[in-house]
Amino acid sequence: MVESFARVETKYMLDTAQTEMIGRALTAHGFRKSDFGNPLVQSLYYDTPDKSLIRESLERPVYKEKLRLRAYGMPNLKSNTFVEIKKKYRGVVYKRRIALPLEAAARGLKQGFRDDEAGQVGQEARWMIERYGLIPCAVIAYERDAWFSDTDPDVRITFDRNIAYRMWNLDLRLAAQNIPLTRPDQRLLEVKTSGTYPLWLSHLLWETGVTRTHFSKYGSAYLQDQKEKLWTDIRRKAVC
Repeated sequence: MVESFARVETKYMLDTAQTEMIGRALTAHGFRKSDFGNPLVQSLYYDTPDKSLIRESLERPVYKEKLRLRAYGMPNLKSNTFVEIKKKYRGVVYKRRIALPLEAAARGLKQGFRDDEAGQVGQEARWMIERYGLIPCAVIAYERDAWFSDTDPDVRITFDRNIAYRMWNLDLRLAAQNIPLTRPDQRLLEVKTSGTYPLWLSHLLWETGVTRTHFSKYGSAYLQDQKEKLWTDIRRKAVC
């Protein structure tokens, strides 16, 4: 089954105290945490060998797109994963994804999907891979708490913590060591709506003094990786 979303996503960086305050307020307004089991989210991002997609994305163009393979928890070959195509145009995020076992998803992204397997999403994913010359480039991992309300289904709120990355061992089944992108006390809050906030939520964000951010998980991983390579090169030259 294909899932499609069109929404505005706004991000804020919080500390522990702000997170607790917002959590209490969400509960008071009828929101509750989604119980989907393991909070671990892992995404394998596809890019060109020279990382041109993320470099262009960091310039914040009017239009940008990305391709990733997402898993929840530590998957095996039979676990359901999601082939996701995410596009952003003038501040609105359009996401389409289809669920497939990891084995079928990985094979399809590498060799092509069967006609009965991933439909239009699979065909477009392969078209992106062939057009741009995409390859697996980075794994982004974090733990997520998702909040929702039956009475206000247009608002979805997530808190991400322990955001980390690696650009090696690009297999979602591996419990590999990742490099942190955020401090242990930081939380990335994402508010996802059709474009407007409930008044109480606007007041809450103002009262807690949260700071809006354009934090990109993959973008931050790319920038940190570039810094690591630069310092490695400097140290190597100093030794020589």
